[in-house]
Amino acid sequence: MFRPSPSVLDAVGTLVRLGLAAVWLVSGIVKISDSGQTYLAVKAYDVLPDALLHPVATALPLLELVLGAFLLLGLATRWVAIVSAVLLVVFIAGVAQSWARGLTIDCGCFGGGGEVAAGQTRYPQEIARDVGFLVLACWLIVRPATRVALDGWLRGGAPQVEMEKERI
Repeated sequence: MFRPSPSVLDAVGTLVRLGLAAVWLVSGIVKISDSGQTYLAVKAYDVLPDALLHPVATALPLLELVLGAFLLLGLATRWVAIVSAVLLVVFIAGVAQSWARGLTIDCGCFGGGGEVAAGQTRYPQEIARDVGFLVLACWLIVRPATRVALDGWLRGGAPQVEMEKERI
């Protein structure tokens, strides 16, 4: 049976980590650059009381930026992946409940958001995309070891590549 080497798994993990970092960074930057639209996107889901709309619309892009930065640096990778997975499940549930309730909204996942005309929703694609991102987060939960990551330097002071040589 073929079993990839730790080196290959670390390389795949690095691509997964950097890919998920890019998702969070792009999403956070787009949302924070247009906070009014982010507010409208959060409001369109019609699940939060008015008192929470502004705090959530403000905190969400900041959280995404922090998650992206930590993943980019490879810092606390497993914990960041866990938070990412929880957030993605919340996003999937949000889109699914909107679809089930017959709301016609754009998810606002990468900017935009809010109400759209009937027939302009893309709920299946949005859910599928977020499930794909959830798979990436789950990979990092199960196997957080990646290359060029601060986690490697913090564990015993050895870079991840050096630790990899020790395992072989």
